[in-house]
Amino acid sequence: MAIRKRLSKGILLTGATTAAVIIGTAGVALAAITFTITPGGAITAKAGTTTLTDTNTGSVLSCKSSSSTGTLKKGSGIAGTNLGSITKLTFSTCTGPLGLTFTVTNSHFPWKLSGTSYKSGVTTGFISGIHSVLSGPGCTATVDGTGATANNGKVKVTYTNSTGKLKVLTTGGNLHVYKVSGCAGLINSGDTTTFSGSYTVTPKQTITSP
Repeated sequence: MAIRKRLSKGILLTGATTAAVIIGTAGVALAAITFTITPGGAITAKAGTTTLTDTNTGSVLSCKSSSSTGTLKKGSGIAGTNLGSITKLTFSTCTGPLGLTFTVTNSHFPWKLSGTSYKSGVTTGFISGIHSVLSGPGCTATVDGTGATANNGKVKVTYTNSTGKLKVLTTGGNLHVYKVSGCAGLINSGDTTTFSGSYTVTPKQTITSP
């Protein structure tokens, strides 16, 4: 019995140590990824139609155009955790459910741009720090991440060197709507949402890794 207990204890300790090593190695790998950005510096980004969709009710907010300003770091050895920032984002001519006109007010800038992987001229990463307020006739709501005032909304993005486009993906983010007032049940507090859009970045950037 004593031998069995010692063996069991040894197996548990070995398993825990192995798990810790695996988790630690993964964390180091993620933190260690670096990028080279050319030319970097101040950028603008413009998109045509963008959409915000409530995945629970199917309600869609569509905007005919969107523009953004920001900055990218430049040079090599840039940590993937902070490639740059978004300092302003606006949307124009936005139409919500029932054809109602909405305004979108974005705040709590700068939002952070990070990179998590690179392959064949495409960088994958996230824009984080998102906080927006939607306002229309008899309907207001806040878009954020884990809470109405968390200021940690996040979307997954890709940037393609050959096209110079930053694409916002409908998967991999954490956006939700909160503080919904009115809206006739077309959107509800706590509903998950997805955002999609394709932004042309000027000047065109080349991002590589390592």
